Amino acid sequence: MSTLVFLHAHPDDEASSTSGSIARAVHDGHRVVVVFATNGDHGEAAEDLAEGETVPMRRHREAAESGRVLGVDRIEWLGYADSGMTGWAQNDAEGAFARADVEEAAAKVARILDDEDADILIGYDWHGAYGHPDHVRVHHVAHRAAALARRTPRAFEVTMNRDAMRALMAHAPEGQGFDVDGPMDDGNPMGLPESEIHWDVDVSDYLEVKRASMQAHASQVSDIGMFMAMSPEVFAGSFGHEYYVEPGRPAGMTQGWPFA
Repeated sequence: MSTLVFLHAHPDDEASSTSGSIARAVHDGHRVVVVFATNGDHGEAAEDLAEGETVPMRRHREAAESGRVLGVDRIEWLGYADSGMTGWAQNDAEGAFARADVEEAAAKVARILDDEDADILIGYDWHGAYGHPDHVRVHHVAHRAAALARRTPRAFEVTMNRDAMRALMAHAPEGQGFDVDGPMDDGNPMGLPESEIHWDVDVSDYLEVKRASMQAHASQVSDIGMFMAMSPEVFAGSFGHEYYVEPGRPAGMTQGWPFA
């Protein structure tokens, strides 16, 4: 059995992008660790926040519930502040992950990798799928952490399949789709073309637990609320597959399970 470490930028990123893979890995008997770089400070504030409860406090609680649903063995927090979207003043705020020293952040992750003797580390593609500054920083931190670790883990980058999303949008009801080839947060199109992706992981058997993982992050109404409103068919079409780049692997996408 392997130990997999998933490095995510914000609580709820694990649910929308890799929870199907996490659920399958747990089911198969692997040890799974989820590391969050930021506290999700600039997420939506829940209407039912209790007196004294902050957004990061709620998001920590939601991440714990998501981890419980998925069967995650360990959750760690690097403690950086959410940087917000590209161009926000928060990009340059003290403690923002977008301005974190890569070497320092990578050393924190490497200590977790060493503690776990991790076999696999999963980060994000080169532009974090849609250009969020914290996602881009995860990309660099993950690769540096892998290099610093006592035993170099296999490195993977979760991404979105731009070609598959384009086909999905072609069948979306009028007014409910979007242009996947248009500029995202950093001006680049969403995800990567299929020709640059190495692994297509079918997680359709784990859609129920993936939905429950997302639902755990209910305070993030704009995204999670939209996902929860999808019909079962649309949800399956949108989230039934997860895609990964494996740097150094020859070109060509394989349908299978890369984390054995």
